[in-house]
Amino acid sequence: MVRHLGIAVAAALALVAVSYGLEPFRNFQLATVAAYLCATAGLTVLTGLNGQLSLGHGALMAVGAYTVALSQDAFAERGVTAGGTLVVSLLAAVLVTVAVGAVVGAAAARLRGPYLAGVTLAVAVVAPALTVTFAGVFNGEQGLAVPVAPPPEALGVYFPYERWQLWVAGSATLLCLVLLGNLVRSRYGRTFRAVRDDEVAARLAGIHVARTQVLAFVVSAAGAGLGGALLAVLAQSVSPGAFSLTLSLFLLMAVVIGGLGRLAGALWGAALLVALPDLTHTLTDLLTLSPAAAQRLEGNLPLAIFGITLIVVMIAAPGGVQGLLSRAVATLRARLPGRRS
Repeated sequence: MVRHLGIAVAAALALVAVSYGLEPFRNFQLATVAAYLCATAGLTVLTGLNGQLSLGHGALMAVGAYTVALSQDAFAERGVTAGGTLVVSLLAAVLVTVAVGAVVGAAAARLRGPYLAGVTLAVAVVAPALTVTFAGVFNGEQGLAVPVAPPPEALGVYFPYERWQLWVAGSATLLCLVLLGNLVRSRYGRTFRAVRDDEVAARLAGIHVARTQVLAFVVSAAGAGLGGALLAVLAQSVSPGAFSLTLSLFLLMAVVIGGLGRLAGALWGAALLVALPDLTHTLTDLLTLSPAAAQRLEGNLPLAIFGITLIVVMIAAPGGVQGLLSRAVATLRARLPGRRS
């Protein structure tokens, strides 16, 4: 616990220092990475540590995003504009997503393999449809605005809003990572891994497999809900198109590329999710295409790049980017003077 807190404090200080040296758009990008990191870290716990495959985490992010939008809108209608309302809204987003995750997790705990993937896939497909069906609440395809209070006056009148966004998203993400890091190293984390490795042996050891799987899904849903809520706060709006099935696929591929089963790998996956649109736009600009062809290419190119990257990583580094770095560090240490026996 103390070690994780120390790392989080050091990361927070570094984040504050870096935020002063970056232009506003880069601060916004870093804040977006932080938001995605909550979701990829939660999915790492579920898939990497517990062995459950989820294709519906984009829908869980949508639950958190719409919850924070409705909460902030309710506060705005009542004239409550204090900065503390955002904390309440984020907590509400996590709690609502946890409740949804518990329901989905209870159903998923009874299934295995493709049946489990099918249930989470259905969640990813149904969630956007519900926003259109209940358009009176969720405003259909147009989505909802997310009113957010400006930075505190104590920071100054001209304090960049993007820097404040990075501080908010970074603080929430670091808290999430500290909690997940402690969970992974606790008795619950060992239980997750035991169920992943061999369910029969886990049962013989006295572990309640179904309860453990539901708990893993709930923890993962909490991370996804917080990530979706932060994305909605950063964009100051939420719509069903932002949380499509493609996002769920991207999240799963991101944690595999980053390093399945490693929380540090979730960071690489989150960074890739943010860097991919810029890379796609750059590649599209390099080609001489008609506007219609460029639009089609830009819509399909991210998935193709992700797929190619996944194939290359699985061949060259089965442990993902983080696994490759860990092996490189271990090799370097072994070659240092005094390390050989």
